[in-house]
Amino acid sequence: MAWITPKYTVQQVNAAGKMLVLCEEDDYFHNHIDEYLEALEAINNFRASHAFPLNTLQINLRSVARRFGGDALIAQRIKRMASISQKLVVRSTMKLSQMQDLGGCRAIVHNIATVKRIEDYYLSTSGIKHSLASHDDYILCPKASGYRGIHLIYRYYSDKNEDYNGMKIELQVRSRYQHAWATAVETVGMFSGQALKSSLGSAEWQRFFSLMGSAIALREGGQIVPGTPADRTELIAELSYLAGHLQVESRLTEFNRAVHAMSNGDDINAFYYLLQLDPERGTLMVTGYAEKQKDAASVAYMEAEERGKTKPGNDAVLVSVESVGSLAKAYPNYFADTRVFLSLLRQSLSGKTRGIKVADVKLQQFSLFGD
Repeated sequence: MAWITPKYTVQQVNAAGKMLVLCEEDDYFHNHIDEYLEALEAINNFRASHAFPLNTLQINLRSVARRFGGDALIAQRIKRMASISQKLVVRSTMKLSQMQDLGGCRAIVHNIATVKRIEDYYLSTSGIKHSLASHDDYILCPKASGYRGIHLIYRYYSDKNEDYNGMKIELQVRSRYQHAWATAVETVGMFSGQALKSSLGSAEWQRFFSLMGSAIALREGGQIVPGTPADRTELIAELSYLAGHLQVESRLTEFNRAVHAMSNGDDINAFYYLLQLDPERGTLMVTGYAEKQKDAASVAYMEAEERGKTKPGNDAVLVSVESVGSLAKAYPNYFADTRVFLSLLRQSLSGKTRGIKVADVKLQQFSLFGD
């Protein structure tokens, strides 16, 4: 497979990112369609050129995570155009070339102890030739949103192929409980049309997830989320109120039942899968493409993204997995699989904080990426 290489300058990439933001306004978009299409071409090349360094670091993460975590689940993704645009809008001073998570890979492991062992390995090893650009420990210092996990940003380096040198790739490591929380945030955000991942939207939903982040932290023996009650009784009381007020269990259960998969294409030989979610209809279309159909898959993906702009809540993502079965296991946030989070919520409200087992739920059923 021929890997895409960057063909635009940093200045051209940043100009394209600026055009993407400007075209969020309909009037501007209609008056600058040609410039917009040129910007898309530059952005698509820039983000796609992260695929090679991403794959390299993903292979390394897979090896390290499975050394320490056994059946760790690994996935990678190139950031979606909608997520790129949203991030540039929210962070108005950011330039596209400064975005650190255009290429990202993630490891989901069973517990905090394994997360920390992987983190320690990356921070202490001298065997990685890529340079560590930044390290954020959101377990020791959780985000106010309730998010917890480890983030490592690496600058890719190769003395054999310099085309990709300097490109930033994000590595994330989470426990299964932390990832259940993140999956629930994304699921609610997707079905409600709110950018909860970016701390936007309903204040009540944001508060609920902050409290739930602390409830999970208590279970894992970690630091609670800033701004949430330090007293466990107060925490559970407020969590219980919001869970009832927002009808969290019934809503998430409804979301879980709303989506059913419809397949077309030759899934047996598929290498790429295009997922198109329509929350209003409660459908998820899964289209498979063979490895040699990479260009067709990319075109279909971009077309789906454009269609989604006219239908709030609709979403699309192009993924690469080994089979339809592993697709459902690796990306169940697109199948609205919220059973794990609901189990954690019920057990937290019952007063249990340690030694909890989520019945009948395996690690492989956690989602990995949705951005």
